Amino acid sequence: MEKIDLKKDYKKFYTAKEKPELITISSGQFLTIVGRGEPGGKVYSNSLNALYSLAYTLKFKIKKEQAKDYTVMGLEGLWWWDKPKTFSMKDAPPRQEWNWKSMIRQPDFVTTNILEEIRSEVYKKKGLEEVNLVQLEVFDEGLSAQILHVGPYSDEERSIVLLNDFIKEQGYQHRGHHHEIYLNDPNRTAPEKVKTIIRHPIEKL
Repeated sequence: MEKIDLKKDYKKFYTAKEKPELITISSGQFLTIVGRGEPGGKVYSNSLNALYSLAYTLKFKIKKEQAKDYTVMGLEGLWWWDKPKTFSMKDAPPRQEWNWKSMIRQPDFVTTNILEEIRSEVYKKKGLEEVNLVQLEVFDEGLSAQILHVGPYSDEERSIVLLNDFIKEQGYQHRGHHHEIYLNDPNRTAPEKVKTIIRHPIEKL
């Protein structure tokens, strides 16, 4: 059985430079869960647990029943505050007031029907109410600006400033939520080597 390498298929959407650039992202489907609260807090952690549990259960079910195997993609996250504004950490409210949508890209042959078939199974196994909040949806980001941030999450502001300045210089403005794509595991990577793509959907002023 050939294994579909989603990381290779979508490589151009998961690479970036440490210099701001424009990119157009085509639509794709994702497992998603929306929440509010501190990153790393109980609600956030339970939500990620539910998201990954469903993602891997989907993978194994499809491999068994459809003879299709594929890589499980890494985590992505949208972040925003209640008051829309250009995203900047200096404007951030207390962390318990942060809104987020955590996402994992899925191959096109994953369907809502298959997700519903496994939902109760995963809920019984994990006992997490958050399992019932996960959805399969299409995300169409379109024209965006992005930058690769290398270093700890606490130092992201320096890359966000560069990206926001670039967006203004190019005659664009923000059109959607701050998007982070996590390229490695911070629990297994030295803080100074953590890599995160920071992406902002944009439109002309």
